[in-house]
Amino acid sequence: MRTRRFRKPIVVQPGRIDRNRVVLSVSDAAEVLLRDWPTPTSKTRLAAMAACLAVIRGEKPPRVARQAFIVAAKDARILLGEQI
Repeated sequence: MRTRRFRKPIVVQPGRIDRNRVVLSVSDAAEVLLRDWPTPTSKTRLAAMAACLAVIRGEKPPRVARQAFIVAAKDARILLGEQI
């Protein structure tokens, strides 16, 4: 599987305060969504997971997963920064 990189990184804090995570690609986003997400039943998380899967399958461009991940991170209140 080829890693689909984002044009600009996203910084989130899914766990401890001293453990920021820089998300550079669709696979990074999917890993955070699957393993480290603080609100596992969130609708925005599920939408972001579906967007990542669509990109991995080649059905959508990486910007779709990036935007869905940002929306989910804002909803979960873990977004620290995004480069637009």
